[in-house]
Amino acid sequence: MPLAPWLRHYERRWLRDDLVAGAALFALLIPAGMAYAQAAGLPPATGLYATVVPMVVYAVVGPSRVLVLGPDSALAPLIAASALPLAAGSPGRAVALAGLLAVLMGAIMMAGAVLRLGVVTQLLSRPIRLGYLSGLALVVIVSQLTTLLGVHVSGGSPWEELVATVRALDQVNPVSLAVGAGSLAVIGLARAMGWRLVGVLAAVVGSGVVTWLLGLEHRLTVAGALPAGLPPASLAGVGPADAVALVLPAAGIALMTFADSGVLSKSLAARYGGDVSGNRELAAIGLANAATGVLGGFPVSASGSRTPVALDAGARSQVAGVVAAALVAAFMLVAPGATAYLPTATLAAVVIAAVIGLVDGPEIVRLARMSRSETVVMAAAFVGVTTLGVLTGILVAIGLALLEFVRQAFTPYRAELAHLEDVPGYHDLSRHPEAERIPGLILARFDAPLFFANGSVLTDYLRSLVEAADRPVTHVVLASEPITGIDTTALEELIELDEWLAERGIQFVFAELKGPMKDRLLRFGTRARFGVDHFYPTVSAAVRALRADREDRGDRHDGDGGPPPDGPPSNVAPSTG
Repeated sequence: MPLAPWLRHYERRWLRDDLVAGAALFALLIPAGMAYAQAAGLPPATGLYATVVPMVVYAVVGPSRVLVLGPDSALAPLIAASALPLAAGSPGRAVALAGLLAVLMGAIMMAGAVLRLGVVTQLLSRPIRLGYLSGLALVVIVSQLTTLLGVHVSGGSPWEELVATVRALDQVNPVSLAVGAGSLAVIGLARAMGWRLVGVLAAVVGSGVVTWLLGLEHRLTVAGALPAGLPPASLAGVGPADAVALVLPAAGIALMTFADSGVLSKSLAARYGGDVSGNRELAAIGLANAATGVLGGFPVSASGSRTPVALDAGARSQVAGVVAAALVAAFMLVAPGATAYLPTATLAAVVIAAVIGLVDGPEIVRLARMSRSETVVMAAAFVGVTTLGVLTGILVAIGLALLEFVRQAFTPYRAELAHLEDVPGYHDLSRHPEAERIPGLILARFDAPLFFANGSVLTDYLRSLVEAADRPVTHVVLASEPITGIDTTALEELIELDEWLAERGIQFVFAELKGPMKDRLLRFGTRARFGVDHFYPTVSAAVRALRADREDRGDRHDGDGGPPPDGPPSNVAPSTG
């Protein structure tokens, strides 16, 4: 794992943007960390430490230039369900168990990186990323609405929580709504004028000052004062039995974390530039979690809310995260009471304004116009993330994408080829009906790898071309360049086709078949059936050689009335490489 890989491409002019973005991110990190720690049943201070440590560690080893790690609302219930039953009501033991959970989770993720399981990110296609980011935006917005409105509801999925929020509109806290809506308006106006950071800082600082001046802290929810000092770092009191009890929950949290973080990291790399390795990402997040657990924190993930805040404020690199982490640590030591008047409705407004930017409307519309099947995959990712949860939703979308790939490979495009006057090569007869067939030959192309599901599709197509031919056929030439794979089932189909053609006095040959595919045919034991005279380097070479062979045998079914071959008639040696 190279240290700070993003640093090699760092530009000095980015420093100001990163400092400003770090300051803006800092305003969100403290209350968010405290809230997620409380949701996990842990002391608020652990959320602050679980904010500082992973950001610094990831900045040193992480591959993403802009990803922000930290406590996550989706992990909080899992941490509580895993650690609290073993803590037996002891806050200190709960912290130690949560730390052990993070260490185990980190070890599992690093082991996955060694085994190169990060390849799972290669399954996260563009439609999946678009659907995921849009779904994540909805999940985060719905989760923040109750805070912005000052209502308390209970719901399972985001849709259920949204319905519950609508039903509770008669319980809205008008002060909270006014502060939240005002913060959104300030942020939106500043963004429209190109002042992204000014809007965030004005909303956070302004709402805190107004709350203090008007004494509103008793009429709406505020973040409250921070605990003084740094939380103790300790894994005391845990043993092998605890590790055994937590290993399966740690594996589940690791899987969810990487599925969530991997999609977010890859999506950000596609949008903002950069090259992200799935295995390196897996190792970096694992190491960040292990360090966080050892130093008194709990499992963390890539943040779908804080990352957009950093980007929205102009972050260019991990320097922004390091600056924010340093400010959090300094704030805990120097001014722990400064957040006493900060309304949580303002923080909700900051998060909502940020995640709206995750929805790429123009790209969604463009994809919908380009591909119906990929639009279905995108919609499945969106619906899955918003109804089944992040991990399950992504897995469903990946499954649909793979099924679509199999469907396309099962019924790929296939074409009969013919000669087009004054145009080199041989072309699709359905697209160029004016083209002329080569006398005695059938030329065909199959645009997919050959496997068990489509071998018969190819052979049936070639049989239909032979049976529909209105002139004697001596050779069937398969243009094989698109064929990048052949399994044993498809091979049996080819052998049966060759036997069927041989009974009719027709030879079956391949043109442009790649060397590895030819080696595979021979390795499957077909050397006696498909010898070197069955392979030609190009379709044109096959046509010239087969026409010359027919002329040598005096086989002139159509005289000289057919179209000329591509190039002078000459014997061309079959392909051997």
